[in-house]
Amino acid sequence: MGAVTIVLAVEVALAWDQLAKAARSLDSAKWWWLLASALAAVVLMHGFAQVQRTLLTSAGVHVRELRSEAAYYAANSLSTTLPGGPVLAATFLLRQQRIWGASTLVASWQLVMSGVLQAVGLALLGLGGAFILGAKNNPFSLLFTLGGFVALLLLAQAVASRPELIDGIGCRVLSSFNSIRRRPADAGLAKWREMLSQLESVSLSRRNLATAFSWSLVNRFADVACLGFAAYAAGAHASVGGLTVACAAARAAGTIPLMPGGLLVVEAVLVPGLVSSGMSLPAAVSTMLIYRLISWLLLAAIGWAVFFFMFRAQNEADPDDLEDSTPTDDGPAASERTT
Repeated sequence: MGAVTIVLAVEVALAWDQLAKAARSLDSAKWWWLLASALAAVVLMHGFAQVQRTLLTSAGVHVRELRSEAAYYAANSLSTTLPGGPVLAATFLLRQQRIWGASTLVASWQLVMSGVLQAVGLALLGLGGAFILGAKNNPFSLLFTLGGFVALLLLAQAVASRPELIDGIGCRVLSSFNSIRRRPADAGLAKWREMLSQLESVSLSRRNLATAFSWSLVNRFADVACLGFAAYAAGAHASVGGLTVACAAARAAGTIPLMPGGLLVVEAVLVPGLVSSGMSLPAAVSTMLIYRLISWLLLAAIGWAVFFFMFRAQNEADPDDLEDSTPTDDGPAASERTT
């Protein structure tokens, strides 16, 4: 924990100039819009957690809402404040889901599907903003892109609900790989079938997929609302389309792992985007500072508090040991756990 404290101290030093400017922006900000922006950030995190709960429920793993929310706040703080944060956050969530009763395969599947849904939601956000701004030079390319996203989601749903569809493909790929390595054709086949049998516990219906994707869109819309309310708090105004495109571009830039939380990268993308949406440069800078103060620093601070109070001691345990020590129940409910 000492290393984490040192890293956080260094980041505070690097972001101190931003913090000072944000504090000065708050002096003239309209507090009711600040509160609205903070509430939108809470909805943003709630959307993340609901995607996780919906996907896990489809796999027979039931998690209490408060526990799911807490895990995502903690994971967000790891992801946005530490070097290599996204990897640490994914590992943390995988470990939590193993403690909740998910197998390693199901937990990994949930993380991948959640990431796909978030990426599709972000892409749709950018496309929606482009349509609002009147980007109609080549609408067919946008329609084909949207169709590709829908096809990707339906394919993922089909594989999750009927894993036997990929059994033959996996067997052929495994046989070819074994022939190259000069091993028996059925080497690794039992492990492959075991993975598929675990995946059969997932019952991702189109209704569950639609629910998870809807929460993913709620997350994205809440992010735009957080930025828009930050603009109102700074006394600035911008078009909905401009805010949407600027928010999508900033979120996409934030995934580049140069600095924790996309420090300096997000700001470099967000301010020009806000200016192009019709804001003056001073208003765009004030909006950016308030938005980053709420959507990054405030959420990270809450996440670290949650981590230290709820997960610090828990993560010293091995989830496999916890699973082995859990009494075995009889009946159909034995395969499902409620945390």
